[in-house]
Amino acid sequence: MKYRKLGKLDWEVSVLGFGAMRLPLAGKGEGDVDEPESIRMIRYAIDHGVNYVDTAYPYHEGHSEGVVGNALRDGYREKVKVATKLPVWRVEDAQDFDRYLNEQLERLQMEKIDFYLLHGLNSRSWPKVRDLGVIRWAEGAMANGRFDHLSFSFHDNFEAFKQIVDSYDNWASAQVQYNYMDIDHQAGRRGVEYAAGKGLPIVVMEPIRGGQLARPRGPVAEVWESAGRKRSPAAWALLWVWNHPEVSVALSGMSTMEQVVENVALADSARPGVLSPGELALIDRAREAYKGLAPIPCTGCKYCIPCSSGVEIVDIFEMYNDAMIYEDPREAQWLYRQLKEEKRADQCTKCGECADVCPQEIDIPGWLDKVHAFLAPKDESGD
Repeated sequence: MKYRKLGKLDWEVSVLGFGAMRLPLAGKGEGDVDEPESIRMIRYAIDHGVNYVDTAYPYHEGHSEGVVGNALRDGYREKVKVATKLPVWRVEDAQDFDRYLNEQLERLQMEKIDFYLLHGLNSRSWPKVRDLGVIRWAEGAMANGRFDHLSFSFHDNFEAFKQIVDSYDNWASAQVQYNYMDIDHQAGRRGVEYAAGKGLPIVVMEPIRGGQLARPRGPVAEVWESAGRKRSPAAWALLWVWNHPEVSVALSGMSTMEQVVENVALADSARPGVLSPGELALIDRAREAYKGLAPIPCTGCKYCIPCSSGVEIVDIFEMYNDAMIYEDPREAQWLYRQLKEEKRADQCTKCGECADVCPQEIDIPGWLDKVHAFLAPKDESGD
C-alpha cells in the first residue's frame, strides 16, 4: 500500500480509501446490507494497509454507518481514520447540526469522528448552512472533541467549488467526483488544481464513476483490448486518478471481496507519474470512444441558453447522453427528478429559437420530447 500526505496534517493516508456507499447486499433493497461480508471486506482492506474509511448518514438507507461501526470493533478503530457526512439538504435549523452529529456518533459507536464533511455542497445548500452558522458550530464541536477535522464533499460547477474553497481557511480536505471522463464536469481538473494550489488536499470519489467505467462496451472495449499492457478497465481508471500528484486518496465503493483484493493489490503501484505518455494517450482514446456513444451530438457550447421557456437544455442533454453512454439510466433519472419542473424538457414550447442557433444543427425540440419520455417518472411522461 502506498501513502500520501493529507495536506498539512501530520499523517499519511492510504492512496486507496474504502467507500461504504456500495456495500454488498443480502437482498434487493439498498438497506439490506450483507453485514458479515461487508465487515470481512472492510477488515481485509484495513489488514492490507487501507487507513481511511468513508461513509455518510444516508448511505444504504441509513445502515452504512452502523455497519462501519461494527466493522471497526475488535481493535480496528485504532487503525483507521473515519469520515462521515452531515446531510445538509435535511437541515432545517441550527439545532439539526447537533442532532445529526449525535445520531451519527451513536450509529458509529464512537466518541469522536476524524473527518466530518458537509455532504454534497452546492450553490444552494452551502449558503443555507453557512447562514445557519455551520462553521461556528463546527469549530465548537471540534473544540469539545466530537470530531477532529471539518471537510466538505461537492457536486456543482467550478465557480461554486471555488467560492466554497475560498469561504473558509481551515477546510481539512475537499472531496470531489473526478475520473478520466469528468475532467470538465463538476469541479473537474480546474477544481483539483485550484484546491491543490491553496494547499487543500483532494479526496476523490467516483474514480470509476460508480462502476460505469468498469463495464466498457463496443469501441471502448476495443481501446482497452489494444493496450500493450493488459489491465482491467477499473484498474486503468484508478491508475489515472493516482497519476495526479494533487490527489491524496481515491475512494472506491467496493461491492465484492474480489474488488477489494484487486484494488488493494493495484494500490501497491499507485504513484504520481505511474502512467506513461502512451498510456495516458490510450485513456484519452477511451474517453473519446465513450463520447462517441452519445446519441445527441451536443458539445455544451451553450448557444441555446438561456431558453425563453426556462428549459435547462444543456444539462438535460448531458443527463440523457450519460444514460446512453454507460447504459445506466438510474442516475440520470434521479438527476432529472431533482430539476425544478419548470426547467424540465416538457416545458419546451417548440419555438425553435434554440435549433436556429445550434452549431451542430441538432433538432433540440425533438430531442427534448424523447429525453423527457425517457427520464421523467412514468406518471409524468404519460406512460
